[in-house]
Amino acid sequence: MKPLTFDNSYAALPQAFYSRLNPTPVKAPRLLAFNDDMSYLTGLDGVPPEDRAAVFSGNQLPEGAAPLAQLYAGHQFGTYNPQLGDGRAILLGEVLGRDGIRRDIQLKGSGPTPYSRMGDGRAWLGPVLREYLVSEAMHALGIPTTRALAAVATGEDIWREQGALPGAVLTRVARSHLRVGTFQVFAHRGEVENLRTLTAYAIRRHYPDAKGPMDLLRGVCAAQASLIAQWMSVGFIHGVMNTDNAAISGETIDYGPCAFMDAFHAGRVFSSIDQQGRYAYGNQPNIAVWNMAQLATALIQQMDDKDAAVEEATEVIHAMPGQIEEAWRSRFAAKLGIATPVADDTALIEDLLALMQKDGADFTNSFRALGKETARDQFTDRAAFDAWATRWRDRIASEPAPLALMQATNPAVIPRNHRIEQMIEAAVAGDMAPFERLMKALCTPFEETAPELARPPSQDEIVPATFCGT
Repeated sequence: MKPLTFDNSYAALPQAFYSRLNPTPVKAPRLLAFNDDMSYLTGLDGVPPEDRAAVFSGNQLPEGAAPLAQLYAGHQFGTYNPQLGDGRAILLGEVLGRDGIRRDIQLKGSGPTPYSRMGDGRAWLGPVLREYLVSEAMHALGIPTTRALAAVATGEDIWREQGALPGAVLTRVARSHLRVGTFQVFAHRGEVENLRTLTAYAIRRHYPDAKGPMDLLRGVCAAQASLIAQWMSVGFIHGVMNTDNAAISGETIDYGPCAFMDAFHAGRVFSSIDQQGRYAYGNQPNIAVWNMAQLATALIQQMDDKDAAVEEATEVIHAMPGQIEEAWRSRFAAKLGIATPVADDTALIEDLLALMQKDGADFTNSFRALGKETARDQFTDRAAFDAWATRWRDRIASEPAPLALMQATNPAVIPRNHRIEQMIEAAVAGDMAPFERLMKALCTPFEETAPELARPPSQDEIVPATFCGT
């Protein structure tokens, strides 16, 4: 095997940050999917094809790897859990890519760790393929995200409430796996030196221009504000925005009960465990601010002048809703063909969304149709839409290239939930063709190459809830 370029900075941090252990070998690894582009970018194309199933299942450790499970804590649905950590994931190490970017290489479903909390540390095929497909779709949409490198079947069954299910391992690539919860665990324990070490490390790795903890907070808040606006602009619902699922890099991480909306509704929830709608589509901006307030609380614990730090952090957090609103307006204005939005455009955007919610219009197809003069067909109250469209056409009359902007910002195809479930059902039966067909279309989401995949679900195809990928 060609030597890989590992440069493991996280493993050089104090032992309190992680537990060192190897992945648990699997019975009969078989490669299901492999991302050639990502392997080239990371330099992992040095793994020869005949070794990929073994390496990306955890059966064979590449030279230079420093496998470990990371420690973190987190608020889960608003309740603090003092110790979580990688319960079914192993960080193999970090690589310096051909683009000069440092990235983590992590195996998910790689066996039990000290943080497994009585779990088996495994993953079944469905969530592995869901994350592979949706994370790559998000990347193609231009939204910051972890990436998928490989999916491997383990040749072993794992047991869940549904019974025996085929096991699988996902290789995930991220700029890091530092989470809000990584800071919370040391702040909660009063381990100030570890908190300072982590803060300095995060600044070096992600925000090298930051001058201390409060500058780090500013950077993370700005990244999260931009990310949430991007989610909203494509109708994406993360589903489980716990602080342990908030990456300080500003990447989308942990695709559990996530989904893209079909019919628009601001209160839409897909997670089967989100009974109160905490992580509903329209509540995601509020939760992002709440999560950043928890990061601020953790960072303050290391400051010598805590009163001054509280004042500064409060200012940063209070500014975040405005940041999200501005980013949201910019994103949605572009979807309407408006390149230079103004404050008054907010009403135009909100009025269209209200019409969509009232009529149950498909989110993705309605925006896409605006560039084709067929958008009114998405609505039942066409008179109301026509009245809105008159205002809209007046607004974009002076824009230089509204049609081109709309075509570049409104995808033709998204990973619709019913198609994902159909893909998983086929894969469990041994047929990977639906997965491959979806992946091909989702890699070019702004091109109309697969019109059948743009169709919303029929009434009997609707998938009302998704489940955490365990």
